[in-house]
Amino acid sequence: MSFYKNGNRRRVVVTGMGVVSPIGNDLDSTWAAMMQGECGVDAITQYDTTGFPCTVGAFVKGFNPLDYMSKRDVRRMAPFLHFAVAAAEQAIEQAGLDFSQEEPTRIGVEVGSAIGGTEVVENQRLLLEAHGAKKVNPTSIPALLINMPGCFIAIRHNILGPVSASVSACATGISGIGEGMRRIVWGDTDVMLAGGTDSAITPLVVSAFGRLTALSNRNDTPKRAITPFDANRDGTVIGEGAGVMILESLEHAQARGAKILAEVKGYGLTSDAFHISSPREDGSDAARAMRNALADAGLGPEDVDYIGAHGTGTQMNDAIETRAIKAAFGEAAYNLSISSIKSMTGHTLGAAGAISAIAAVQGMHTGFIPPTINLETPDPACDLDYVPNQPRQAEIQVAMINGFGFGGQNACIVLQKW
Repeated sequence: MSFYKNGNRRRVVVTGMGVVSPIGNDLDSTWAAMMQGECGVDAITQYDTTGFPCTVGAFVKGFNPLDYMSKRDVRRMAPFLHFAVAAAEQAIEQAGLDFSQEEPTRIGVEVGSAIGGTEVVENQRLLLEAHGAKKVNPTSIPALLINMPGCFIAIRHNILGPVSASVSACATGISGIGEGMRRIVWGDTDVMLAGGTDSAITPLVVSAFGRLTALSNRNDTPKRAITPFDANRDGTVIGEGAGVMILESLEHAQARGAKILAEVKGYGLTSDAFHISSPREDGSDAARAMRNALADAGLGPEDVDYIGAHGTGTQMNDAIETRAIKAAFGEAAYNLSISSIKSMTGHTLGAAGAISAIAAVQGMHTGFIPPTINLETPDPACDLDYVPNQPRQAEIQVAMINGFGFGGQNACIVLQKW
C-alpha cells in the first residue's frame, strides 16, 4: 500500500470515539457534564493524605469494569487498562466496526499511557513487604506495562497489525492519535484505534507531583482547585480516564458506509531539549509543533477556529502556552476560541489530549465549545479568549489540540469537521 494514492496522501478520518472520564463514563455523559461546566475534582478519601501538599484528585466515579470484561480480566488488569478497554469498546460501537468482516492484519492500535500501572506497583510492593514474595500477584507485570492497553485491545479483537504505545508524557494522547494517523497515511493499516489512558492518583504519584510544586493547594475547595489561565492559578490536579478514537483511511470508511465525524488533517511533534520538567520559557518549540501541524494539514493560522489547550493551571505552563500560541498564530491568535477541559476533568495525564480531541470533534457536531471553568480573574500574561465559565455556541470547522509533556515534548494535531 502506497504512502500516496493517485498522487495524493491517504486521507484519515474519525469514525468512532469513546471516553471514560472523571465527569462521565462515556461520551454522552462526559459531554453533558462539560456543557454544564461540572468539575470532577474531589477530596481524596481512598488513602491517607496526611502531610500531602495536595489532597484532591479527579477520580472516575461509578465505573464498573464488569460492563466491559470478565471478572478474570478485571483481576489481571490495572485500572488504566480497564479504562482503555472500555473507551475502545465504546469507540468500536459508535464506528459500527465489525471485526469479523475486516482483515485483521490491516488494523492496528496506538494507545499509550504517561505513567502506566503505578497502582499495581505501589500495592504489590506493600503486599511483598507484609507477606513475602509468594503473595505477589503473578500477573503484576502485564498489569503495569504501558504497552498493555493496546495488547489487551488487540487480543480481544484479534488485531494483527501494528500494536504500539506512543509515550510522550502528558502529550501521549495527542501523539497516539498522530502516530495512528501516520500508520494509515504510510499504508501500514486501514484502521487504527488511537488515544491514551491513565489512572495514577496514587500516594506516590500525588506526593511526588506535590513535591514538584506542580499541584494545586486549594484542598478546601476541590471544585475550584484547578483554574487554567486565571491570574490566581496555583497548580494542576491529577485526574484519570481514557480516550480512544477509531481512525480509518477515507477509502476504507466510505467502502463500508461508515459515518465520518472528522478528518485528522495534520500532526506536529517537537522537543524543547531544555529541561526535564519545565517547558522552554519562550514557547518557541511548542509554537513550532503548532506550525508543523498546520503545515502538515495544508492550512494556515486563519483557518483554525478553536484550540483545545493543554492548559494545566500552573503559572508557568499557561503563560508559556499563551506565548506559544501567539508565536504560531500571530495576530490570528486573538480571533481564536481556546479552552482547557482540564478545568473540569483535572489533568488526566496520558489520556488528556485524546479526551480533548474527542471533545473538539463533539463540539464540531453540536455547535458548542466546552468552557474553561473557574476563570474569574484575567491574567495579563494570558490575554487570549479562553471561553470562560460557560460553553459557547460556535461553528467549529477546524480545531487544533495541544499536548505538552515533561522532558519538553510538544504534540499537536489538527482536526477538520467532515
